[in-house]
Amino acid sequence: MAKMQANQMRAGMVIEFEGQRYTILKQNIMIPGKGNAIIQVDMRNIKTGAKKDQRWRTADVVERLTTEDKEFTYSYADGDNLVLMDPETYEQTQVPSAILGDRLAFLQENMTVNVRLIEGDPVSMDLPETVTLEIAEADPVVKGQTASSSYKPALLVNGVKTMVPPFITAGERIVVRTEDASYVERAKN
Repeated sequence: MAKMQANQMRAGMVIEFEGQRYTILKQNIMIPGKGNAIIQVDMRNIKTGAKKDQRWRTADVVERLTTEDKEFTYSYADGDNLVLMDPETYEQTQVPSAILGDRLAFLQENMTVNVRLIEGDPVSMDLPETVTLEIAEADPVVKGQTASSSYKPALLVNGVKTMVPPFITAGERIVVRTEDASYVERAKN
């Protein structure tokens, strides 16, 4: 474990706070009108999967846990677990599916995932930044709506809702960000 100042926290780091381990999801530095800057951190409890918002002063010290990153290939889901394969040794390992939270829907067979380990225990898992998915259904464009003015709701084949430009229709494949299901572009292939 290493101590670091709160303002050094970055997404993906793992910290220990009040006896629990948390993965940092994102952090913002807020500078109030008077006084010192505050770090607003969104984090996820590694054991329970619950999200928590926490504020620190920039000079506060937090415990950072040393993590090791390892790539795995996702094989299949087994109950509440995900079965991953080590691409070098072909050994299988299981991680709880809760580790992905609401990004679980974007996990695809044979996808390369990055797992962060602490003393061999998986504590967080990163998916590729984007995935290509087919649109299951998209709302029709409202007449009189200009192309640039607004996105319309659409449902991806994995059951996730997203917002797409008016020209996207059901059956098309689009690229979306795994972090927040936002539309990136029309798939090129």
